[in-house]
Amino acid sequence: MSQHSSSKQITNQDLLAMKARGEKITSLTAYDASFAHILDHAGIEMVLVGDSLGMVVQGQTSTVPVTVDEMVYHSRLVSRGLKRALLVTDLPFMSYPNPDLAVQNAGILMQQGHAHMVKLEGGQKILDSVHHIVNQGIPVCGHLGLLPQSVNQLGGYRVQGKDEAQASSLINDAISLEQAGASAIVVECIPATLAKKITDSVAIPIIGIGAGVQCDGQVLVSYDMLDITLGKRPKFSKNFIQDAGNISDAVKAYVNAVKQQQFPAAEHSF
Repeated sequence: MSQHSSSKQITNQDLLAMKARGEKITSLTAYDASFAHILDHAGIEMVLVGDSLGMVVQGQTSTVPVTVDEMVYHSRLVSRGLKRALLVTDLPFMSYPNPDLAVQNAGILMQQGHAHMVKLEGGQKILDSVHHIVNQGIPVCGHLGLLPQSVNQLGGYRVQGKDEAQASSLINDAISLEQAGASAIVVECIPATLAKKITDSVAIPIIGIGAGVQCDGQVLVSYDMLDITLGKRPKFSKNFIQDAGNISDAVKAYVNAVKQQQFPAAEHSF
């Protein structure tokens, strides 16, 4: 169990310190107070209110239809179930087309959704927005690799960064996001070797999902790791409730597996 299992509120500075000393960061999604309470109690450091709620809660075919108001609603619910975990909330599709709107909507997620940090997808084209948000005192988490909000442009849910040019571009994006003031970055569906290079290239925590075991931490959609997802569970996820018997024990097993570097294993990586 992490030394943060006390009730002290975890900050982005704590996550930086965890990276520096090589302690793995654990993260899962939550969309309501009850789930949030279970994750918080089990020792999760970072709870993500993901726009994945569009698919796993609302039954949409992508994250694109999710609105800022819906993110605020779910973020506020989750905040009521947390005492110590850092609450990160997604800025949804088209809520940050320019720096001014990005700042405005990030502010709404902080004020009304009680988020501690906001997450937005992309590299070079969002750097101005990241810079503006950070300048307002709002911590930012980046998101590189597979970008669910851009799935129509990417041509589906595919592994990113497989060729050298793409890989190099993603490393540069991570460095640029750090320079723009990002506090952490999620990398999704990229080769494990590339994820390690990105992790080694920046001082801020790299949180992987389908990105191998050598990231600074791991995140999964909680519904996937509890095997209650509509449709097919992604290759990079693992069913943790199978051997656990209840949700709380499944989350504790996940925390332990990430801390011990037993998850993700080779079969969950690209």
